[in-house]
Amino acid sequence: MTQFDTTAPFYAVYRPGIPKEAVDLLAQRMAGQGRRALLDLGSGTGQVPLALADEVTEIDVVEQDAGMLGEADKALAGLPVTVSLHNTSAEEFTPPASYRADLVTICRAFHWMDQEKVLSRLEAMTAPDATVAVMGDGSLWTARTEWTDALRALIQEYLGQDRRAGVGKKYAAHNRPYSEILAESVFGQVEEHTIAVERQWAPETVIGYLYSTSFAARPLFGDHVDEFEGRARALLAEHAADGQLIEHATFQMVLGRRG
Repeated sequence: MTQFDTTAPFYAVYRPGIPKEAVDLLAQRMAGQGRRALLDLGSGTGQVPLALADEVTEIDVVEQDAGMLGEADKALAGLPVTVSLHNTSAEEFTPPASYRADLVTICRAFHWMDQEKVLSRLEAMTAPDATVAVMGDGSLWTARTEWTDALRALIQEYLGQDRRAGVGKKYAAHNRPYSEILAESVFGQVEEHTIAVERQWAPETVIGYLYSTSFAARPLFGDHVDEFEGRARALLAEHAADGQLIEHATFQMVLGRRG
């Protein structure tokens, strides 16, 4: 079982998309170009390509989990651009020798990758003025509000203090800023952007979100999943105001180009 098994259907429905400000910023990087090829690595269910579909002329989606890729296929079907799906990892993706991406996006996935290897391989498959965008926004595990603190404590009651990363695994946090990692690559001209985001959740969408994650996927709770869900719903209802739960998050973007 991988850390993503059972999560794909929940991911497709309950994971927040990327902010409009991020889409606009990435679109600016390709403004005026005739051909605008997007390469999305660790695509999950295709949220980034879907958000950028109006800004590009072709899309390559790279995702090693077949369930996630199946959800991406459904989400991207019918777009008026060429979409190619690749069921492989970012480290092993090998396009034709003539392929050149104008924009590479890695959203909420860079921490799972061999980062130096991926950036090194991108050198040969990107246009000279291409942008590599590494993006993310934390999670409800890392959020610090009264209701997310209480929810995290409940998860820890069932699964232990350490954050899980799928069945039988613990999450290993990276201690180096992504800006430093990009700065040491060929894409060493780096800039950072932070976008403030306010999200409104309901108890139902929080539960769906939890089941989309590697730290609170349904299989982790075993026979206690129904008990956990009942207690989580009661906890969320207690903290909700008019049925809503507010999260203040920051969406961080690290953009790298050749110097």
